[in-house]
Amino acid sequence: MGFGKYIKTAFTNRWNLLFVGGGVAFALLTSNPLAVLAVVAAAELAYLGTVGTHPKFQAYVEAQEAKSARVENTLSTQQMLERITNALPKELLDRFQSLRSRCLDLQQIAAELKQTNHGDTSRPLESFQVSGLNRLLWLHLRLLFTQFALYRFLKQTSEEQIQSDIKRIEGQIANLPKDDANPQNQRVRKALEDNLQTSHDRLDNLQRARDNFDLVKLEIDRLENKIQSLSELAVNRQDQEPGYISGQVDQVAASMTETEKTMNELRFVTGLDTVDEAPSLLEGDIAPRAKAKQMN
Repeated sequence: MGFGKYIKTAFTNRWNLLFVGGGVAFALLTSNPLAVLAVVAAAELAYLGTVGTHPKFQAYVEAQEAKSARVENTLSTQQMLERITNALPKELLDRFQSLRSRCLDLQQIAAELKQTNHGDTSRPLESFQVSGLNRLLWLHLRLLFTQFALYRFLKQTSEEQIQSDIKRIEGQIANLPKDDANPQNQRVRKALEDNLQTSHDRLDNLQRARDNFDLVKLEIDRLENKIQSLSELAVNRQDQEPGYISGQVDQVAASMTETEKTMNELRFVTGLDTVDEAPSLLEGDIAPRAKAKQMN
């Protein structure tokens, strides 16, 4: 939209619209409305040219757009959080809640140590530490959901059935006369060969799903260990420079780049969109609907 968005925002300002509307109404009441309208138009052009090109006004417009984007992103993130917590079985939710509770407990320990050492009542962890842990907890929760989605896919897909289909189709193809010029037999062979290729593709997809399921399980274990380690560092490094913990969080987040890529590639299984903003998992209360369903 470029420069036009600044002009549009300046024009649609309620005080400017009031001025334009009042000027037009006044012009219609005078004996020479064209002259008055020309003055109003000149004043409006001068206003738009001055305000629309002013750096402070442009910065204000950019800030408002960013604020709207954050609000929209927060809503979509909250909807995704509710979807995940309502879908996960109890054992996976308990696993997440256990890790979250450990982070909250360590926050409290950090607060008590800080108050004892410095005699203040500042927040349990610095805001950048809370934000970093929120991002990692959000990744952990989505990994759990990815694991569950893959688990359901694997449970619903039978390798034995696919292998049986392959053997059956290969037998049907073998029974067809070779180099048969009959158009009907050629169409039958083509249909069977296409079906055979589809079955082989399904088998490959099943193996990839198994590989991804194993990878996600390992990544969940790794991330849980990293989060616990970061939380402990927040307690034990109270006298270190503030950037130390932040740097450690950034390193962990960077090490999860390939994991994020894998989850994005598995969107066809999970249906999760990519959301940059993490919900406040360390603040407030997360009370998902209770699940009786278990993963066997």
